Amino acid sequence: MAAATPAPAHSRQFLSGNEAVARAAWDAGVRVAAAYPGTPSTEVLEVLARFPDLYTEWSVNEKVSLEVALGASMVGARALCAMKHVGLNVAADALMTLTVTGVEGGLVIVVADDVGMSSSQNEQDSRFWGRFAHVPVLEPADSQEAYTLTRAAFALSEQFRTAVIVRLTTRICHVKGLVTPGERETVAPTGFDKNPARWVMVPGHAKPRLPLMFEREAALRAAAEASEFNVLEAGSDTRVGFVTSGPAGMHVLEAFPDAPALRLGFACPLPIERIRAFAATVERLVVVEETEPLLETELKAAGIACHGKDILPRLGELSPDILTPAINRLLAGEAPELPAPPPPQTVFPRPPTLCVACPHLGVYYTLSQLRNVLISGDIGCYTLGAGHPWNALDTCISMGASMGMALGMDKGRGEQDTNKKIVAVIGDSTFMHMGMQGLLDITWNRGNVTILLLDNRTVGMTGGQDNPGSGRDIHGNETPRVDFAQLCEALGVRRERIRKLDPYELPTLFKALREETKIDEPSVIITDRPCVLIGDYKPTPAYRVIDDTCTGCGNCLDVGCPAIHVTRRGQETKPSGKVVDLAFVRIDTAACTGCGLCVQPCAPEAIVHTQTVQPLSFIRQSGSPA
Repeated sequence: MAAATPAPAHSRQFLSGNEAVARAAWDAGVRVAAAYPGTPSTEVLEVLARFPDLYTEWSVNEKVSLEVALGASMVGARALCAMKHVGLNVAADALMTLTVTGVEGGLVIVVADDVGMSSSQNEQDSRFWGRFAHVPVLEPADSQEAYTLTRAAFALSEQFRTAVIVRLTTRICHVKGLVTPGERETVAPTGFDKNPARWVMVPGHAKPRLPLMFEREAALRAAAEASEFNVLEAGSDTRVGFVTSGPAGMHVLEAFPDAPALRLGFACPLPIERIRAFAATVERLVVVEETEPLLETELKAAGIACHGKDILPRLGELSPDILTPAINRLLAGEAPELPAPPPPQTVFPRPPTLCVACPHLGVYYTLSQLRNVLISGDIGCYTLGAGHPWNALDTCISMGASMGMALGMDKGRGEQDTNKKIVAVIGDSTFMHMGMQGLLDITWNRGNVTILLLDNRTVGMTGGQDNPGSGRDIHGNETPRVDFAQLCEALGVRRERIRKLDPYELPTLFKALREETKIDEPSVIITDRPCVLIGDYKPTPAYRVIDDTCTGCGNCLDVGCPAIHVTRRGQETKPSGKVVDLAFVRIDTAACTGCGLCVQPCAPEAIVHTQTVQPLSFIRQSGSPA
C-alpha cells in the first residue's frame, strides 16, 4: 500500500471523526499505532496506515493492540490504539494495570461507542472506564473537536503520565465535517528507563504506586476544572441550562440555541465546581448524556439538583426530536413522558443478509438441513446465519464465545438434550482473536463438540481487513499465513478429526458434518473459500434460470443467495390432495458470481450458465442434503 501524502497544515479538509483522529495522531508525532478492526472505529487505523513515518498494525485482538501501544510508550514513543466499545472489555486487563504503572510516551486509547447499536451486540458506555481505571476521558462533539482533542490527549498523557481515553460515538466516527489541522510535531522517543519498581507489577511494586495514582487523579480533576475544552455556550433563556458531552451537545445546541449549555470536552474527572457554578445561573439543570446516567449520578451525589434520565431515555441517540418534547414538557410543568417505541416500518423491510455467493451460504444451508443439533454462534458476518431462510444459529454473545459455550452445552446438557449434537461456528479472524483458547479448553476437557472454522481469509464484517490467516499485513505486504489445520492439531484436535473442504461443495460439506457430529470427541471442519468482496476471490460465469424448466420447487431459495429473486408465486395440489406452495425465480446475472450453490439443490435442473442452454448436470453430485 502506497503511503498517502497528507494535506498541508491549515488547509480545510472534509473529514469524518475517524479520519480526523488519524490525522491528529500523525500530526502529534505518533510512532506506533495498533488496532483490531471493529465498527465504528475501523477507519482510524485504515487511514493512519496510509500515512508515512510511523508503524501501524492490525493486532490479533484489542488487548494485544493496547499492549503494543503500551510497549511503545514505555520506550518513550507516542502511541495510539483504537477499538470499539466491546473491544475495551478485551483490553481491560492491560488497562487496569497500566493505570498503576503510568506511561512514558503519550498513550491515547480511542474508543468508539455504538450508541443506537447499529452494528453491535450491546450499547455499552465506555465513559465508565475513565472512572474505573482512574484515567481522563475526552469527548469530542464533531470532527474538528476529534482532531483537536486527540492532539491534546498526547500532551495531557505526557503531562500526567497516564493513558488518555478519547471517547467517540458512531455519530462522530462516521459523520464528516470541516477540519483545519495544525502543524505536525516531531517527537523523538526518550528511551526506556529500567525501573522494575514501576514496570514489574508484582504486588510489592504495585501497592506503593496506588497513592500516586490517586494523587494524579486529583491533579487531573483540577485540570478539568480549568480546561478550555469544557466550553460554556451562552444563552439568554435561563429557564433551563444543559450539561452535556460529545455529540449530544450538538443536539442540544440545535434544539435549544437560546439556552445556556456547558459542553464537557474534558469530561473525566468531572469538573464538579464549574458545573455547580453554572447550575446557579439557571432555573433548572438538565444533564443530556448518551447512554447511562453517569454525569447525572455524580452531580446528584455532589448535591447538585438536576434532571436527566427521569425525562430522557437511556437508550439511543438524544437527537432534537427526542430532546425538544421532553424539555418542553419540563418547562410546561407537565409529567415526563418517555418516547414510545417507534411505529412499525412503513417502507418495505430490507433485513441484513449474506452477500451473493458468500462462502457461508453453503454452510448455513447445510446446517439448516441437520436435525437434533445445537449451534453455538459467534461474532462476524456469519452471525447472519441466525436469520431467514437458514435459522441456523442458536446463540451469539461475544467474540470467541461460541467455543466455550459449546463446551458448556456439552457438559451441562440434561436428558432432553442427550441425543443432540453440539456444533460451534466461528470465523477465521474471530478464532485468532479469542477462539483459540476456547478450542484448547474443549480438547483439554474432552468436550464433544464439532467446530466449523469458516476461513474466508479476511475480517469480512468490518470491510475486508487482513489478518494472520490472509498472508498479508495492513500494508498488503506478504507475511506468514496461519495454517489452521496445523494450529488446530497443536491445540489438541487429532489429525484424523480435522477436515478442510470447499463450502461450495454442499454434498461434501453435508457428509463431513454428518460424520463428525456422530463421533464422540472434538473435531474441526475448516471451510476454505475467500470472501467474495476481496481480491482473492475469482468469480466464474453467472447462472440463469430456464423459465420453462423451473417447476417452482423453491429449493434454490433455501440457499439464501440474494441474487435469486421470486418472480411469481402459486400453489399446486398433489395427487394426494396436499397443497404445495410454489415459487418461480430468476437470477440477477449482474450480481451472480457463478458459485454454483443454487444449482445443487435445484430438482428440475433449471439453472444453467448464462452462455449455456442445457443444464450443467456435471456439477450436481450425489448425496445432496436437499
